[in-house]
Amino acid sequence: MRKLNRRDFLKSIGLGSAGLTLFASPAAASQQSGVMKNLATKITKLKETFTVCAFCGCGCGILLYSDGDRIVFAEGDPDHPINEGTLCPKGNAIIDTYNVVTKKHKRRNINPRRITKPLYRAPGAKEWKELSWDEALAKVAQRIKKTRDETFEEKDSNGVTVNRTTAIGALGSASLDNEENYLLHKMFRAIGIINMEHHARL
Repeated sequence: MRKLNRRDFLKSIGLGSAGLTLFASPAAASQQSGVMKNLATKITKLKETFTVCAFCGCGCGILLYSDGDRIVFAEGDPDHPINEGTLCPKGNAIIDTYNVVTKKHKRRNINPRRITKPLYRAPGAKEWKELSWDEALAKVAQRIKKTRDETFEEKDSNGVTVNRTTAIGALGSASLDNEENYLLHKMFRAIGIINMEHHARL
């Protein structure tokens, strides 16, 4: 029995793979064609709506397909100059996160696990407590002021005036436009925050 060397082994693998590909390709092509035809038929029965992805500042175009008050499919807009039909994982998951407004002006959650109200868990507590937006914003403001007052530096170790706090950091939202980011930047600088970042692709 002849010993199989490395070269012969690779030849056998290559020929076997080519044979399997040729053998399976008609069936695969037929199956793919059937899937695409079925999908196209379903899409024609749905309402098509153009929108822009809100997850980051790129502004990719998305086509949403809805059945009544429910979005059932989303894809990149091939005519959009930014993404040309492509979508990142966040944009592709848009139908799992956003609400749909029905004709009766009632909101329906596509994803029931999506958090839509402020939740607060007190130190040592095991359960989250629902707060109003006013209560939540008041808590945030109080804690920012308390932390700033306790950690504010007017001068550094060399006597240089710095007027800063290094105990607070700001992470900007990718859904904000330039004007909103500008105003937030001015506010953060005014209270002495120097640790600022942006999460367009976090």
